[in-house]
Amino acid sequence: MFLETKGLTKRFGGLTAVNQFDMYVNKGEIVGLIGPNGAGKTTLFNLITGFIRLTKGQIIFDGKDITGKKPHQIAGLGIVRTFQLNPLFANFTVLQNVSASFHLHPRSSLLDIYFNTKTYRRNEAYILEQSLEILGLVGLDKVKDELAKNLPHGYQKMLGIARALAVKPKLLLLDEPIAGMNPDEIDFTMAGIRKTRKQGTTIVVVEHNMQIMDLCDRVVVINFGHKIAEGLPKEVTENKEVIQAYLGSEHAA
Repeated sequence: MFLETKGLTKRFGGLTAVNQFDMYVNKGEIVGLIGPNGAGKTTLFNLITGFIRLTKGQIIFDGKDITGKKPHQIAGLGIVRTFQLNPLFANFTVLQNVSASFHLHPRSSLLDIYFNTKTYRRNEAYILEQSLEILGLVGLDKVKDELAKNLPHGYQKMLGIARALAVKPKLLLLDEPIAGMNPDEIDFTMAGIRKTRKQGTTIVVVEHNMQIMDLCDRVVVINFGHKIAEGLPKEVTENKEVIQAYLGSEHAA
């Protein structure tokens, strides 16, 4: 298993947001983590990435125990996430946004930059080449010179994914990538996610929109912090407890 959570629990005072949550992800999969709004999906992402500390449980990634590690340590091991609200550079172009992500891990020293050395120029050429390759992968190459703030909502979401790919993640966690999109934007985004997986990136997708299941190899369903179902997308859609969680008890009969 590439990622495994064991008994993951998070309490905020008297509220248990995630309770004894077991989950696994195999290398190369797209796994959907779905559930109604407020079910505990984003809290689970925050626990895996170290943004909040767990109350108890264990997280294993790529054979290493990452329980209790800080966000930058977890990111350094290869787990990268996007957010529901993309922290884009609004007045940068699409290309500049992706290039900026490469500079989070600079390959040139300050002296290289100041003196415009051969090493600096070679690294900048590499960043440009890689940025254009990522934009081509996710379908944003045709808008590379547009300002991020001028992009449609779906394109902004995909730009957030492109920026995450610049960090070369082993495991990409996508937080509600199709939330608030129209049908054309959903198709565009889902096509980009499929291409990303084909490049070898393992993906976990958090969503409350069940349309995301068209992407997934397996689906895990959370409600009120508990895992209520797990399996192939078709199995999950026919699960009475899942139907009840989404639609109410009158639909689960």
